[in-house]
Amino acid sequence: MTEAYLGDKRVAVTKLVSYDIEQVREKTLEKDGYSAKIVSFGKTKKSGIKQYVREVRALATTIEPGFIVDVTALSKGKGTAGVMKRWNFAGGPRTHGQSDRSRAPGSIGQGTTPGRVLRGKHMAGRMGGVSKTIKNLTVVAVDKNSKSLWVAGPVPGHKGSLVTISLTDKIIELPTLKYLSGFNPEA
Repeated sequence: MTEAYLGDKRVAVTKLVSYDIEQVREKTLEKDGYSAKIVSFGKTKKSGIKQYVREVRALATTIEPGFIVDVTALSKGKGTAGVMKRWNFAGGPRTHGQSDRSRAPGSIGQGTTPGRVLRGKHMAGRMGGVSKTIKNLTVVAVDKNSKSLWVAGPVPGHKGSLVTISLTDKIIELPTLKYLSGFNPEA
């Protein structure tokens, strides 16, 4: 992430770089029951096969500054986490002799009725590594030479992770872009 100045406002932005997409096959309504395109992209392996193969319903032709997009990716995996980190539990008291229960979840169920722990109870466990969608991010700048675009706000996942950009039907008028680290519109 870096920063940009739109007019007099400072905005946090994330740079997304796109791969060259190559169409492998086209699915038709007559043959397959629906229409879609099979595309391949990514770094080429030794065998000449692209790294990723995906099925897409529609490909965007151009993305311009001011477009509103949704970005989907796998969130960072955090491994096994306790209830305080995973679910924001408050924890137990830090005083009155409670030296070993400060990060414990506390009671997890009722007594005789229902006499069990209810399904879906928030407990410790694996955290992260799930698909997350951040909606309504504004495209701040597009660099056609380096095939990259900058969106206002954070994007899920680690550096270099694969993200899916979905166009919405919204477009807004942006103030003048005064500064963006790593972007030269004249180049």
